[in-house]
Amino acid sequence: MKNYNNDIDKLIKDTLTQEEAKFYDELDEQNVFQMVGGLFQGKNKWIMYLMNLMNLIFFALFIYCAINFFNTDITNEMIKWGIGGFVFLLAVSMLKIFAWMQMDKNAIIRELKRLELQVSSLSGRISN
Repeated sequence: MKNYNNDIDKLIKDTLTQEEAKFYDELDEQNVFQMVGGLFQGKNKWIMYLMNLMNLIFFALFIYCAINFFNTDITNEMIKWGIGGFVFLLAVSMLKIFAWMQMDKNAIIRELKRLELQVSSLSGRISN
């Protein structure tokens, strides 16, 4: 089976100028590590640093609650520590979901830029 995506990419690169082709290559698909690195770039990188700091704090508090949960024999305290651990684990999960949504948003924006570049290249070809 033929890989049509590579053929389409080659066709698009042939129609672009050298500068546009370089920009098009930068918009290529990223692996997970590149996506995570992309979270810490741009205007809102400070919020990602803050979210990761809060994520570490919530995880440490979850560990603290879990240790105290297993070190007590009183049922009411076990319930309190269990609920506390559940709340902090839920907060960690929500922050992780936020980060994954930001990575997905960045991937969609990258694809939109690729599409804009293709439309711009096509309209340049048609007008000539």
